Amino acid sequence: MSQFINQREDVVTEAIDGVLTASGGTLCRLDGFPQIKVVLRSDWDKSKVALVSGGGSGHEPAHAGFVGKGMLAAAVCGDVFASPSVDAVLAGILAVTGPAGCLLIVKNYTGDRLNFGLAAERARAFGLKVEMVIVDDDIALPDLPQPRGVAGTLFIHKIAGALAEHGEPLETVAEAARKVRDGVVSLGMSLDTCTVPGSPKEDRIPHGKAELGLGIHGEAGIEQVDFRDAKQAMDLVTSKLEAKAPAGDLVALVNNLGATTPLEMSILTTELMNSPLGGRISDLIGPAPLMTSLDMRGFSISLIAPDAELTTLLRETVDLPAWPGVAAVAKPALVPIPDGVTHIQPTPSAHPGHRAFVETCCDILLAAEKLLNALDAKSGDGDTGSTLAMAARDLKAALDRLPLADLTQLYRAIGNELSQTMGGSSGVLLAIFFSAAGEASSKGADTVDALKEGLERVMQVGGAKPGDRTMIDALGPALDRLGDGIAAAAAAAREGADHTATITQAKAGRASYVSAANLEGNNDPGAEAVAILFEKLAE
Repeated sequence: MSQFINQREDVVTEAIDGVLTASGGTLCRLDGFPQIKVVLRSDWDKSKVALVSGGGSGHEPAHAGFVGKGMLAAAVCGDVFASPSVDAVLAGILAVTGPAGCLLIVKNYTGDRLNFGLAAERARAFGLKVEMVIVDDDIALPDLPQPRGVAGTLFIHKIAGALAEHGEPLETVAEAARKVRDGVVSLGMSLDTCTVPGSPKEDRIPHGKAELGLGIHGEAGIEQVDFRDAKQAMDLVTSKLEAKAPAGDLVALVNNLGATTPLEMSILTTELMNSPLGGRISDLIGPAPLMTSLDMRGFSISLIAPDAELTTLLRETVDLPAWPGVAAVAKPALVPIPDGVTHIQPTPSAHPGHRAFVETCCDILLAAEKLLNALDAKSGDGDTGSTLAMAARDLKAALDRLPLADLTQLYRAIGNELSQTMGGSSGVLLAIFFSAAGEASSKGADTVDALKEGLERVMQVGGAKPGDRTMIDALGPALDRLGDGIAAAAAAAREGADHTATITQAKAGRASYVSAANLEGNNDPGAEAVAILFEKLAE
């Protein structure tokens, strides 16, 4: 797998410099590369308790992304998934610790415990006040005597950081940190493993499976489970969290483990709130990448039940791009659709023949969804089949309210349905097609002439013409031969669709942005959809 890196050994240092460059001068680092990789607040004056955290890299934005006013004073970075050295941790402590002392926030991994622990002892030998909190929020392995520290660590960064910013003494900050630590639970799930820079990817999780309870260093989870959809995945995670969650109202941290898209994370958040646990969640942090595992395609949920004081500290704003803040849960607000967009609904009427024909067309498009998506992926964004299938499903669901007995009104009604349910340019063009066909039909045009008028209007409005590598290349020939029967129309549509594979310069649609190499030999997916539709109808 290709990655945007240079030399493997320079990944972390170059990434740190990128973070510093983009910080606007709020961050700096110790001059110790490559052995000592410590990110510091530029404005730190040692008058307050210093919070120091860190560990292996690969969890970005943690930990350097949380260095700033109201959170960490310093982050000590190791190599990817490797604990920083004792000297690096000690350098970080010495750089930010003054008379008020220092709190080390350490995730419960052997390397981090040992290196941070020994550095703390050496710092104490210099006369510094140093406390250490070990975070063990992962509930994946219930019988493990020392659970791992994962994304729940960020609750401690935020709450302890707020107290330190207020000028509270080390004892108070450390006590609050331990109180938060004792009340946090976390659990993660992933559909894929991560890719360590410069190393081959481990294909441990087969298609159709998800791994439950995996760690943030790519280590295996407690079990592989069947994966069906977002709801089932979230139900599995929340059912285990519910058994361990503290009593009371909860704050949930919804963490992207690295490669899950924002769209998926929003769906997972919806399912979190729809779960039995959702009724207890009063506030949300995220969804956002907070404690990642490189490019792991997964998520984790961390929960805490803070009292009023801790809730106030958690909600305090910090000017850190990586921290999304805390948002009170609110039900989605609904605003009525403006009158000008609300379509006048036609009077439904029955016609078994027309109904069966529309249903057949819809079923053909539904069956072709995967094939058309795969074809579109070669020259577009891979959604032609899904777009047409969504329209087909919605149209089938609307059959009972359509004027099936009146072709003129039926064309118009189909146009209205498609304009509401079909996304992108395809929906608009097909809505124009059927609306124009309805207008032509109202003036006495027969079926073939009405559909030709619809196509003519599509070409006028959309700007495409025959030879531009669009659905027109199949639909135009099909309508020209439709008067000779459906079989003749199907043959013409197939010839037109196959011809698009020879057109290497599209002049309309998304394919117009694609190189000739990606177009040659591949039929236009819209034209292929038309050909499939006519061929199946001919059968």
